[in-house]
Amino acid sequence: MIPRRAKSWLTVSLAFCLLAGGLWITFGYDRTTSSESPVLAPESGKPQAKAAAPAPPESVQSPTAEVYSNRVVEYHMDVKLTDGNLLQGAQTITWTHPGKKTVNELYFHMYPNAFSSADSTFMKESGGKLRGDVMPANGYGSMKIVDMQTEDGLSLLHRMQYVQPDDGNIKDKTLIKVRLPKPVKGGESITIRTKFEVTLPKIFARMGKTDDFVMAGQWFPKLSAYEPAGRRGRTTEGWNLHQYHGNSEFYADFGIYSVRIRVPETYKVASTGFPTQQAILKNGEKIYQFYADDVHDFAWAASPDFVYAEEPFSAPNVPGVRIKLYLDPAHQDLKERYLFAAKAALSNYSKWFGPYPYATLSIVVPPKAANGAGGMEYPTLITAFGADDSTPGYDLERTVVHEIGHQYFYGMVASNEFEEAWLDEGFTSYAEDKLMEQEYGLIPNLPVQSGLITSPAPLTQPSWQFDSQNQYASNVYTRGKLVLLGIEQQVGAKKMERILSTYVKKYRFKHPSTADFQKVVEQVTATSWADYFDQYIYNNGMADFAVERIQVAPLQKDGKTLYESVITIVKKGSDYPDIPIRIAFEDGHTLAKQWDGKEERITYKLTYTSPVSWAMTDPLYDIVLENRHMNNFLRAGLDEQTKSRWSMSAAKFIEVIFGGLSW
Repeated sequence: MIPRRAKSWLTVSLAFCLLAGGLWITFGYDRTTSSESPVLAPESGKPQAKAAAPAPPESVQSPTAEVYSNRVVEYHMDVKLTDGNLLQGAQTITWTHPGKKTVNELYFHMYPNAFSSADSTFMKESGGKLRGDVMPANGYGSMKIVDMQTEDGLSLLHRMQYVQPDDGNIKDKTLIKVRLPKPVKGGESITIRTKFEVTLPKIFARMGKTDDFVMAGQWFPKLSAYEPAGRRGRTTEGWNLHQYHGNSEFYADFGIYSVRIRVPETYKVASTGFPTQQAILKNGEKIYQFYADDVHDFAWAASPDFVYAEEPFSAPNVPGVRIKLYLDPAHQDLKERYLFAAKAALSNYSKWFGPYPYATLSIVVPPKAANGAGGMEYPTLITAFGADDSTPGYDLERTVVHEIGHQYFYGMVASNEFEEAWLDEGFTSYAEDKLMEQEYGLIPNLPVQSGLITSPAPLTQPSWQFDSQNQYASNVYTRGKLVLLGIEQQVGAKKMERILSTYVKKYRFKHPSTADFQKVVEQVTATSWADYFDQYIYNNGMADFAVERIQVAPLQKDGKTLYESVITIVKKGSDYPDIPIRIAFEDGHTLAKQWDGKEERITYKLTYTSPVSWAMTDPLYDIVLENRHMNNFLRAGLDEQTKSRWSMSAAKFIEVIFGGLSW
């Protein structure tokens, strides 16, 4: 996800039609056919309804399809949008136990309940605000399970219990435990049938409804991730259980999704995956059928106002993908800008991080009134932001580029965003900057960005433990990105490319941890990075190198007046190698030094015909992890009060200069 605050910175001929309650197999399905075309009667040209499909087996996949993930879970769902903001859903879930221990319960995320009242953990932590959006008045929504049964019809409703493992807030209903009537052993599968209803909130925090626009993100009862021993450093297997927090995003196991979506007949639907048949018109409804595999979530959006555009695209490492645009009418003249940004992102990210493996990529542009749903990533589907005018700045491209980057770090690598959000957001922000500079010539203003990190925190702490949304964003997005740039500065751009390429390719569909990334860095560089990771990632380190004092004294030698200048440089923050220092004399002569930064301080004693005028550490502001630039510069001969004013004025001047180069 791109934070609102950061925006300014910043063929398969055999297709399987899987229905939730029905399956048919269609030969010769053309995946280049638009899903927006209704089935028409041959002569009349009027929409023609198709017969309902026969009942399916539980699972089916293309025999030619490559399997990328372990496919722990399989969802067959049927959902209907009714009464404007009500989703009525039926769900058949098959979960295959990926571990060894016997399991006696399942856990489901009930994400829409984050918006059920002001007492939910999400609302209490966020204060009803997210990325500049405010929870609309009387805009609450919720989810309830109407029925839950085992495969043989045993009701599980009386076995459900809301749990709050993170904060004990008994009013939070975003995580539910279901006690099973029969244990599930390692390798065994269990199938659960569920009926549920979601009252969509007014759009806020990624989901909901505004006017005729619907964003269904995190809209169904979703199984929690079960982590086998060894994943992300776990020594014992178990469920990864967290509530929905004000800062947290999502984490789940990979699987298969077959989803039938029913909407009013005037609506168009964008979704994760690809359509397995043309949309059907029947009894005032438009019925879509979508399928996706090797993904860990499924989202969709709907509106009668979408202006639909589609373009096939291929490039090295992109065998072929259909880019689909679902544009708000206010954006229809911007189609080419969206397409160019999407193509640039797909081709470059696939070159840097490995092939994009999916057949589709959908871009949803919501109306401005629904911007609470904008700037978000889902597997094979992203949302942009509604523009304020017909000629928006590069925020349009930046958002698209950022969210497509998530197709790798959120989508394929699939790190745990509850616990290590920087592995997604920081890496995606790093990739975004690289691409925006390469394709659009936009150079990030790193000194100002680092200077805005006023409250650094460990990057591996859970998302809800950050003090505020601002602290979360400045660390997880910005500081996380700068940590990667700090590695790049030390190893060089080529080796950094190799590090990231190795990491992404090794851990595609594997859910890695920070420790896994560290191992890759150390393997590629054949060097220990323990100190760097300990200071900047596992702790809240930032660099801070200051000119502490300048002392000048005249000397008489051979009848000439010389000056002995003593300059003391001090390390006030974390370690960083090769600190550049510039010393200037009154006669205009300058001297460049470089300090390894291993000691706490270093003193330079210089004898010259002119006294030292000033000294400065990191004069070109190259140390990306330094966030206190005020003490970098010191002029000789100032008293403490004047010195402070001078330093502040110099810092403000530098900020203004760099500010002119900002995004």
